[in-house]
Amino acid sequence: MKNRSHTSLKKPSSNDTLSNRNCEWSGCDGEGIYKAPKSRDELNTYHHFCLTHIREYNKGWNYYTGMSDAEVEEDVRKDTVWDRPSWPLGRKPSPEDVFNKMGCFGPEWNNQEELNKPSINTIKMGEREIWAISIFALAVPVNSENVKSQYKELVKKYHPDKNGGNKEGEEKIKEINEAYQIILEMLG
Repeated sequence: MKNRSHTSLKKPSSNDTLSNRNCEWSGCDGEGIYKAPKSRDELNTYHHFCLTHIREYNKGWNYYTGMSDAEVEEDVRKDTVWDRPSWPLGRKPSPEDVFNKMGCFGPEWNNQEELNKPSINTIKMGEREIWAISIFALAVPVNSENVKSQYKELVKKYHPDKNGGNKEGEEKIKEINEAYQIILEMLG
């Protein structure tokens, strides 16, 4: 998130190094003691102006210049919740909300380590389906080939014959079978 500290007209202290700068306004020889961000993308890089020209610059400054209405709306909404996912007050988020907005059920990362968000249009999932997909550690969209392949691997890994009758393995197999049935219903 970008830091949007507002330009202040407060004069810096006398020991500040800004007092040695000239105003960057074309044709002005005044002291450049007032800072203004160079652009929306360079909020911590400044132009230095005299009082008259900082006022002129600020009149023309618009953080949202070059953004579409949708981009402005999205940026404002992000700022109102400090760039964090949010839900209506008084309602706990459903697992689907969390999955879609935060990607916490096994998201895939691309080479640049950025989150690849699942397509919301592919499958409408409820709590059970999200749980089943998390058991299989699958990323959406889910297809029958991936499900069958992962099912075979998990059954081989947790089968009671392979684990010497381990109770935890037996419980895990029950979970895997239940999740498999849910996913098959979902793909139906």
